[in-house]
Amino acid sequence: MVEIPSEEPRKTSLGMDENVEGLLAYLLWWVTGIIFLLLEKDSDFVRFHAMQSTITFLGITVLMWLLAIIPFIGWVLANLLGLLGIILWIIGMVKAYQGERYKFPIVGDLAEQWMDKVNI
Repeated sequence: MVEIPSEEPRKTSLGMDENVEGLLAYLLWWVTGIIFLLLEKDSDFVRFHAMQSTITFLGITVLMWLLAIIPFIGWVLANLLGLLGIILWIIGMVKAYQGERYKFPIVGDLAEQWMDKVNI
């Protein structure tokens, strides 16, 4: 049986594999997204996942805070939004680790557009 060598993940400007750094961009929701947007200079793959993480989870966090002000129905909606956030968090980390540039609906297109505009 002939073993086909797999492609090695590319290294980033921070010295990590792209897929690991992409996963880490989702780890602490928008916090790590912002951190990797600030630190990663070379990898568009990592910058995309960092931007997508920032937009998605900052939006979810703000909406959850706003909904939490509304008694009962707001609390229910905030909890459902939190559940959606956990699902997106897992999907984002898994897809980034697999080396896939997976776009969340709506937010993924925004992340691609805004990624190049944020060159800090």
